[in-house]
Amino acid sequence: MDIPEHVGIIMDGNGRWAQKQDLPRRAGHKKGVEVLKKIVKESSRLKIPCLTVYAFSTENWNRPSREVKFLMKLFHRTLQREVNELDDNNVKVKIIGRRANLPDYLLDEIKQAEGQTADNTGLNLNIAFNYGGRAEIVDAVNEIIKDTQDHISDISPELIGDHLYNPDFQEVEFLIRTGGEMRVSNFMLWEIAYAELYITDKYWPAFQREDFRKALQNFSSRERRFGSLDESGDQ
Repeated sequence: MDIPEHVGIIMDGNGRWAQKQDLPRRAGHKKGVEVLKKIVKESSRLKIPCLTVYAFSTENWNRPSREVKFLMKLFHRTLQREVNELDDNNVKVKIIGRRANLPDYLLDEIKQAEGQTADNTGLNLNIAFNYGGRAEIVDAVNEIIKDTQDHISDISPELIGDHLYNPDFQEVEFLIRTGGEMRVSNFMLWEIAYAELYITDKYWPAFQREDFRKALQNFSSRERRFGSLDESGDQ
């Protein structure tokens, strides 16, 4: 099986899954964490170099305040609980997104998780938290302006790429979205320029290892042309 170098996942459908089970939305978010743990383990087993998951978007602040507070605490507890196991399994953790308005207790835990796993050489796990694709590009351009101190002669794609949140892994080869929605929801707009897309109707809490492997098999069967012609001359 042809394994992509970088897999992105939009983990959608936690709330809708919970509602279908007659459960509160927070139950869907908790179940989603359990599923993510399984997919991270499977990604490590398959030796996928990089996995980036969409955990909390810049738009998610518009949700009810109680849900937002719950998500902040859930992410904090998850990092606390899982970082040792991730470290033991040689997973390198990186949190990408804006940090200015995150609570101090969460920032401390992010710093701890990133520091503890910084030297690991296995799976690179990027967690997009308080993340937006447009915000990432704006932040990259602002960093370029700051670094060059008004001596900008040319802004190239390579220069922007070097200033993204995690410049070592710029290109997403395969983007999976659960929950059936046909949109990318402001996720890694720069990095998914040539990503292969895979949409499944399954809500994230119902997404299992076999679903992940099925998606990867689908990727493996595709011919990636990056805008070039195939052998028949067709696009």
